[in-house]
Amino acid sequence: MFESLSDRLGDVFDRLKKRGALTEADVGEAMREVRVALLEADVALPVVKDFVRKVKTRAVGHEVLNSVTPGQMVVKIVNDVMTDLLQGDPMESELRLGSPPSAILMVGLQGSGKTTTSAKLALHLSRRVRKKVLMASLDIYRPAAQQQLAILGEQTEVPTLPVVFGEQPVAIARRAMDTARREGYDVVILDTAGRLHINQELMDEVARVRDVAGPSETLLVTDAMAGQDSVAVATEFDAKVGITGIVLTRVDGDARGGAALSMRAVTGKPIKLMGVGEKVDELEAFQADRIAGRILGMGDIVGLVEKAAEAYDKQEAEKAARRALKGQFTLEDMLQQFRQIRRMGDVEGLMGMIPGMGKYKEQIANANIDDRMIARQQAIIESMTRKERLNPKLLNASRRRRIAAGSGTTVQDVNRVLKQYQQMSTMMKQMGKMGKKGMLARMARKGGGMPPGGLPGAGGGMPPLPPIGRS
Repeated sequence: MFESLSDRLGDVFDRLKKRGALTEADVGEAMREVRVALLEADVALPVVKDFVRKVKTRAVGHEVLNSVTPGQMVVKIVNDVMTDLLQGDPMESELRLGSPPSAILMVGLQGSGKTTTSAKLALHLSRRVRKKVLMASLDIYRPAAQQQLAILGEQTEVPTLPVVFGEQPVAIARRAMDTARREGYDVVILDTAGRLHINQELMDEVARVRDVAGPSETLLVTDAMAGQDSVAVATEFDAKVGITGIVLTRVDGDARGGAALSMRAVTGKPIKLMGVGEKVDELEAFQADRIAGRILGMGDIVGLVEKAAEAYDKQEAEKAARRALKGQFTLEDMLQQFRQIRRMGDVEGLMGMIPGMGKYKEQIANANIDDRMIARQQAIIESMTRKERLNPKLLNASRRRRIAAGSGTTVQDVNRVLKQYQQMSTMMKQMGKMGKKGMLARMARKGGGMPPGGLPGAGGGMPPLPPIGRS
């Protein structure tokens, strides 16, 4: 996410932090490089000018140039200004749900990911906010668009309004709201039709649907990778329909970040949600301070904790921790941890949330750490019998050949996974020998904190994650 911009800004700030003292000329030179980096990231020129002006005004002040750590003070100022740029009023960034049934109108151009985002939002509201949600497709123009939403509804277990052949969008919206009132739904998500470009016919139709549904939110779904085009689309929709917020899709593939940084400042509308992957559960609330932290290479440890909390079963994690302390850590436990890692999202995205990890991109790339590698290691353990997972001593040469064939890997790959398991098991036993004073023992007893070598468990008490090596 925003790798190009993050790398450029990281280089600028690294040079600043290496200097013992800063002059006004040093700050000016750094701000020129920041300006170029933002323009190359496709950030709107007026936004860049305003951003640089605000940072420079604060950075050349007495408290920075005379600071003990001036370079770090400049980075903090950049972080603060960037957070303000992305955030605006924090209250506006939250989804507003009126009295039931509350309608959320999803608008945007064709191909922006509107239908998939509707399903992601429905899952988010039903699973995390505990709302009873109904989805309705108003797209009668794109082939199979209504069927697509129905299939997504089955995947997310969120009901969809039955399709009536020949029914027009305004009538569908009216029937959806009537159904929601009659059957006690809290939220109705209306997935409107898109066009390949903005036209008056599209705007008129969306306006009529808006008047019928009376939505509490009208969310524009737009592609983050479209850069300044996304900003233009947002401005046009707001002028003709009136949007209350923005959902950025494909944020995980946006190396530049221009849309995210420009959208709020140019349109005045908050970015409320962002799609960070293709899976139906990969939709996140847009948190300005966290995004600023990721862009500036500071990571997003809060977001990482939240992902861990969602992925980990607290009771199972505590059981695994207690077994590990007794020297009973098995390949079954290791398999469970691989599954939990994959549930948290793609490895590259998780790495980007760890503070300072951006400096080690080359080493991570050379280590070949990615989702496919973890999936391969998981497949190796899954190709073992349960008896073999519980007792790895059974894994002689012939069994290892069978496992390699079953998982589509090599015997060397199987050996590497077993070596990782041995390292993990040895470390667990050493932790157990530390007794009551050991960190892991305290975790298993209290169910909290972060274990050595593991990700934050948000109170989940999970044992350390397995070492992920080249496979």
